[in-house]
Amino acid sequence: MTTTDRATTTARPATKPDSSTFVRVAIALQTLAIFFQAVTAGVLLSHHGELLHGVGARVMYGASMLYVLAAVLAWRPGGASPRPILFASGFLVLASVQVVLGILRVPSVHVPLGVVMFGLSVLALGRALSGGSAARAE
Repeated sequence: MTTTDRATTTARPATKPDSSTFVRVAIALQTLAIFFQAVTAGVLLSHHGELLHGVGARVMYGASMLYVLAAVLAWRPGGASPRPILFASGFLVLASVQVVLGILRVPSVHVPLGVVMFGLSVLALGRALSGGSAARAE
């Protein structure tokens, strides 16, 4: 048997799809939505700024819910660690608080919380993309 024959007959074990891909996409969407919120916050002074910021808030909240769903789906059928569910749930709680603060028009807390959320989301995204513990499918 030649080297070429040996390479073609060696069977690879079947690998399951990477369950953390959906988590990575959800975190990326959430991060982009929060960044969009930061941009539209600066546009609030214009005529359409409030409308854009309101739509962005709904998208950001939906992205946070999608992150929770992705974390649960990666954990249960995918066999990943349940830790990302805790992170995703924390983001959903922060998003809920952020929405309430925005509706109540409390910018002294709303704006700093938005900055913290963006920073945490970027960290989670970086961790997920680098294969850190937040997105590790073990």
